[in-house]
Amino acid sequence: MTAAPAPPATTWRAVLARGVVLRHDRVRGADLLLLPERVVLLDGSAGEVLRLCDGVRDVAAVVAELTVRHPAAPVAAEAAAFLERLREEGWLR
Repeated sequence: MTAAPAPPATTWRAVLARGVVLRHDRVRGADLLLLPERVVLLDGSAGEVLRLCDGVRDVAAVVAELTVRHPAAPVAAEAAAFLERLREEGWLR
C-alpha cells in the first residue's frame, strides 16, 4: 500500500518568476504566459489564478479569494496543486 501524496504547501507567497510575464491576448481571447523563448497558452481560469499571485498573498489566501469568487468550484485542491506545479516548473517562485 502506498501513502497518499502530501497536500501542496500553502504557506509560500506565489509570484511570477523573473522573466515570466502574464498577458491577455485579445486576438485569441486567452491568457498567455510569456517565458524566455517560450509562450504558454493558459486554459480556463489559469490567468485569473495567476493574477492573484502578487507575492503578497500566500497560496492559502489565493485559494480563499478564489473560493469567494467561485463558491461552487473545487478550487481548494485544484488551485493549490496548479500553483505548486508551476512552482516546480520554475514559472512561480
